[in-house]
Amino acid sequence: MSAVPAGDPSGHTHDRAHERAHEQGPALTGLRERKKQRTRLALIDAALDLFLAKGYEATTIDEIVAAVEVSQRTFFRYFGTKEDVVTNFLTEHDQVLVEALAARPPDEPPFTALFESLRVLLRTIAESDPAHGVRFRRVRQVIEATPALMAAQMARYSASAEALAVEIARREGVDMEQDLRPRIVVSFYLAAVKVAFEDCARRDIWDAGTVAARVEEAVALVARTMRDWV
Repeated sequence: MSAVPAGDPSGHTHDRAHERAHEQGPALTGLRERKKQRTRLALIDAALDLFLAKGYEATTIDEIVAAVEVSQRTFFRYFGTKEDVVTNFLTEHDQVLVEALAARPPDEPPFTALFESLRVLLRTIAESDPAHGVRFRRVRQVIEATPALMAAQMARYSASAEALAVEIARREGVDMEQDLRPRIVVSFYLAAVKVAFEDCARRDIWDAGTVAARVEEAVALVARTMRDWV
């Protein structure tokens, strides 16, 4: 009697099982990552629902996890604090911006490179899943209505400004400890973005495409102002 199991005349049952497990590995990993992303977005959406309905300060983490039917442990797997639910969403945009800046042509002037990187970010937002655009609008609404989050937003701006200035310094081959220009040009750029977003909030403009257009107009205006007034 053969020791080879029926259906596998080659005798390589274990090898094939190993191959199947190896092939399934990336698929299982992808499934886990998608499930984690769905949970994270569900927590963000539930939190935004509550923040807009009750106010940020009045909403508890217990209420957020109850809305998603997960535990506090699950919440803290994704976010360190309630504030992180809002600020982490925008921090992802900051990373897109820095990566876009690093990819700009090396001979492009610094402000132009920042402007074109902004176009990449705004296009990414406008062309993304419609649900992402809705979250972006709701995050901005929560921030504009919450003084505590405005303070956190300023801290995020500072961190983003430093990352962009470091990249500008690298591109231009200058030492930021000796040369203030990278921080100066980034400050002009971020001021334009901040003013544009705040202007959209005042006018109750939240459509991603319209916001993108107005931010681009503000950044272009700063570039002209720098040439004309400085």
